[in-house]
Amino acid sequence: MDGGAFPTLIAIIGMFFIGAAAGVFSSLVSALLLTAVILIGVLMTFGVTRLLSKTLLKGVPSSFTLELPPYRKPQIGKVIVRSVFDRTFFVLGRAIAVAAPAGLVIWLMANISVGGVSILNHCAAFLNPFAGLMGLDGVILIAFILGAPANEIVIPIVIMAYMAQGSILELDSLVQMKQLFVDNGWTWVTAISTMLFSLMHWPCSTTLFTIKKETGSWKWTGLAAAIPTVIGVSVCILFASVAKLFA
Repeated sequence: MDGGAFPTLIAIIGMFFIGAAAGVFSSLVSALLLTAVILIGVLMTFGVTRLLSKTLLKGVPSSFTLELPPYRKPQIGKVIVRSVFDRTFFVLGRAIAVAAPAGLVIWLMANISVGGVSILNHCAAFLNPFAGLMGLDGVILIAFILGAPANEIVIPIVIMAYMAQGSILELDSLVQMKQLFVDNGWTWVTAISTMLFSLMHWPCSTTLFTIKKETGSWKWTGLAAAIPTVIGVSVCILFASVAKLFA
């Protein structure tokens, strides 16, 4: 599970599943629910890994060799310089290379209108039938697609689309956010489906960038994006189908 999904998971748990709980008890319930969600993701990862090892990756040798360099006394100055230049700037550079174009696309889609409706909302309407099968709506699904550079922006994109605004927004409180979502058709099924898809969908673009660099293969990069996405879509459709029987 991508760490960027945590803000989405925490926000949804706080809005739809904490209810009247308050104070320490509220924090405890939130922590338990978040832990349960993470465990689902971990168990799913183990299951998929086992399945792949018996199918797609069957017979593919795997080895890991770690060559330890000679031990030397750390030099604080060199450690700081290498950490900043070799790690921080490198990661930020990759993020900017992907996030800047994506941000421009999101802004254009939200601010260019056709027939009085933004391109963002037109795309959401187009995706709505398929998203409905997953227990979502078109706005949520397009938010996940546009949020590929960073999962943290999925919820702000949803808010922007629901409020028909031209820029990414955040509301002041979870109460306001929940009311906005409920007014736009969210139920407990929508909330859980969104959490499940947050757990199981394509990695963020920076992760895919790293996979491509490390493997040197578009094939494995594509599979790294496709496998969790297919699983996430399938799990959401299955859950939504069963949940509708009890709704």
